[in-house]
Order: sequence, then structure tokens, then C-alpha cells
Amino acid sequence: MSAAAVQDLRRVVAAVARLRGETIHDLVVRSDVRQLRVELASGLILVIAAERDPQGRPRLEVDVVEAPATPAGRAQMEVRFD
Repeated sequence: MSAAAVQDLRRVVAAVARLRGETIHDLVVRSDVRQLRVELASGLILVIAAERDPQGRPRLEVDVVEAPATPAGRAQMEVRFD
């Protein structure tokens, strides 16, 4: 196993360990099955995606992010006409 592969596994473990004890609120899989999004009751979102690196090799991306405070569909923008 290469040093890069070990580093990737460490990132995955660190991201998933952060979710211990969380409750799953929703789960969404892209239609092309390249991405899985797990929304948790606390507002955290786990995103797992299959990507390709610059050399074309498959790579697993795992991120834990916080949900936006305002859902994108409900965001408001103020526009003034002078």
C-alpha cells in the first residue's frame, strides 16, 4: 500500500469517526452512483464520492461538512431599483 493510500484512509477514518453517535436524518445517492450524501440530525453532512485523480486512478473522497444555515431554495436576495 502506498503512502498516499494510507493518507487517504486516515482522512476517511478521521471524517467518519467525527460522526460517532449521530442519528441519520436523510440519505441521498446520485443517479450515477458516484456520490452518497448522508444528512445527520445534528446538521452535519457526510459526503462520499468516487472521483479520479489527475492520473486517472480511482479515488475515494470523504468529507464532513455543516449544512448551510439557509436552504438554497429559500435564500433571499434584496434588490433595489433606483
